[in-house]
Amino acid sequence: MKLATLADGSRDGRLLLVSRDLTRAVDASDIAPTLQAAVDQWQRVEAGLLSRYDALNRGEAAGAFDFDPSRVMAPLPRAWQWLDGSCFLSHGELMQRAFHLDPIEGVETTPLMYQGAGDDFLGARQDIPLPSEAHGIDFEGEFAVLVDEVPMGCTAEQALAHIRLVLQVNDVSLRALAPREMKTGFGFVQAKSSSSFAPVAVTPDELGDAWRDGRVHLPLEVEWNGQWFGHPHGGAMHFGFHQLIAHAALTRRLGAGSILGSGTVSNADRSLGSACIAERRAIEMIEHGAPRTGFMRFGDRVRMEARNADGSPLFGAIDQCVVRGGAPCA
Repeated sequence: MKLATLADGSRDGRLLLVSRDLTRAVDASDIAPTLQAAVDQWQRVEAGLLSRYDALNRGEAAGAFDFDPSRVMAPLPRAWQWLDGSCFLSHGELMQRAFHLDPIEGVETTPLMYQGAGDDFLGARQDIPLPSEAHGIDFEGEFAVLVDEVPMGCTAEQALAHIRLVLQVNDVSLRALAPREMKTGFGFVQAKSSSSFAPVAVTPDELGDAWRDGRVHLPLEVEWNGQWFGHPHGGAMHFGFHQLIAHAALTRRLGAGSILGSGTVSNADRSLGSACIAERRAIEMIEHGAPRTGFMRFGDRVRMEARNADGSPLFGAIDQCVVRGGAPCA
C-alpha cells in the first residue's frame, strides 16, 4: 500500500491511500483518521485499507481524485520518536579522513544513532525556513522505516515484522552548528532543523525485490538547483533497518509510529556522487586540501527521488526550496 496525509488545516492531517502510480488518491479517514491512528491499530485496519487500495488501483474506488503532492504533509506530520542512524560507513570514513578524526571504536559492530526532534516534520513540497545562511545549510538524502509497537529486547530477526512503512527523507543539517553539539556528547538540537519526507509512505511489499535484508536496494537521485549531485545506492547500508530497531529496543520498547532513519546514503564508489554537501566537501578536502563547494543559499532548491528499478514512481519526489524564516519561494 501507499499512504499519504492530506493537509486539511488540522495538525495531523487526514489519511489518504494513493495509487501505485501516484496519480490518484482516495480518503481513508473513515478507516483510520490519521496515519498514527492506523499504525496504532494496524492489525485491525490493515484489511480495510488494503481492500480500498486495491479498488483504487483498479479504478473502482468511490470518491477517488487526482493526487497532488503539493497538498500533502509529511506522511506522519509528527512522530512520538525520530531516531537517526549513520549506517553507511563510507560516509563516516570520509569525514574521519577529511577532518583527521580518530576512528569510532566498534562502529562496524554497533550502530551509531541519535535521537532527533519528531514534532515538526515538513512535507515534500514545503519550503525549508531557516534563520541564516551562515549556519551551513545542507541536505541529507536518507531512507527510513516506521514501526508499530516494538517490545524491549526485540531481536533483529523479529524486528522485520514490526516494519510497517518505508519512507524517503531529507534530513536537513546545519553544519556550522554541529561541531559544538557533537563535542558536548548530548546530541543534536540546533544543528538539526525540521526533517522533510517524500509525499508517500509505502509498505515494504511495494518495493518488490528492492526490499531485502532490511535495506532499500535502490539508488537515491539527488539534484541541487537542477544539477545532478549524486545517485548513491541504498543497498550499501552496513546495518539493516532490522538491526537498527533491535539496537534501539535493547533497553526499552519503541512506541507505534517511531521512525528510524538510515543516515546519509553513501557509497564507496565516488562516481555515484553524494547525498549531502558535507560529503562532497570532505572529498574535496582529501583531494585538494580544501573544500570547493559551498553550502546552500536562500533560494536554492533540492530534489530527491528514489524510483523502482523499472523507473516507475515509488515515494514521490522531495522538491524543496530553502528560504529565510519562512518567506515564500519564487
